[in-house]
Amino acid sequence: MTQKTVLVTGAMGQIGSELTGELRKRYGSENVIATDIRELEGRLAESGSCDVLDVTDRAAVFNMIKKYGINTIYHMAAILSATGEKHPALCWEVNMNGSINIMDAAVEFDLGTVIIPSSIAAFGPETPRFDTPQETILKPKTMYGVTKVCGELLGDYYVKNLGADIRGLRYPGIISSETLPGGGTTDYAVDIFYRAVEDGRYTCFVKEDTMLPMMYMPDCIKATIDLAEADRESLIHCCEYNLSALSFTAGDLAAEIKKHIPGFEVTYEPDFRQAIADTWPASIDDSAAREEWGWKPHWDLESMTGDMLEKLRARPH
Repeated sequence: MTQKTVLVTGAMGQIGSELTGELRKRYGSENVIATDIRELEGRLAESGSCDVLDVTDRAAVFNMIKKYGINTIYHMAAILSATGEKHPALCWEVNMNGSINIMDAAVEFDLGTVIIPSSIAAFGPETPRFDTPQETILKPKTMYGVTKVCGELLGDYYVKNLGADIRGLRYPGIISSETLPGGGTTDYAVDIFYRAVEDGRYTCFVKEDTMLPMMYMPDCIKATIDLAEADRESLIHCCEYNLSALSFTAGDLAAEIKKHIPGFEVTYEPDFRQAIADTWPASIDDSAAREEWGWKPHWDLESMTGDMLEKLRARPH
């Protein structure tokens, strides 16, 4: 078997930072190259090879692959939903042109697996909100969502017509105890934990009854690597797998945290992100992922909340 030499783009991001750590455990620190548009620091820089990479620079992407002999890519570099609405042209440039450069490299260098994540942002208000099907209407109302739909369709084209092995998952909101929010609409579900531990109060930017699909980071990392390592022959929906683990309202999450911190206070002051959340599903049907590559989440709301609070409380303040 050929030794995996892995490139991670956007390695300083919320998912990229933890994904890189897990990949280094599996494949060896010297075989996983962490890159971002800014110089890497901290544990990522100390635990393995790092480099600076602007994914919109086609020549730089190709040179990076040749420099390190890359054969597998986890393309995590992206502008997220809330940031994308403030800077739509930048969102398109990074999310689309960056992904095209990665896909072209997959063909040019005959790479192995290339993971390019999608998102629940690919859906829109016309999409069924509950148990959102794998095959459904994709009419997003954000630039981030537009880039994710385009990325799915382009990935399918590269798979079917150019022979690339490109795979993707529609991530729900991701909750992490290791990295701070990065400009997404589901970020309230991360920030609320930090504020609960540090301040005992939180002002939530979505309404109390807003329900969105979520996932704890350990499940997210597992799903991403499981898909990358799945038998290619078993995959039908290569670039756009629905992925589900949890669905809860902002009020549900606050109530679960209050079981651990009884005095925790939450107020609700919806801002522009509420309108984005209102276009997204409340729950997801991920039966295709379960059937085609054996996806199964481990964490539920109760166990995730307990683990998040335990980890955050253990940090030095």
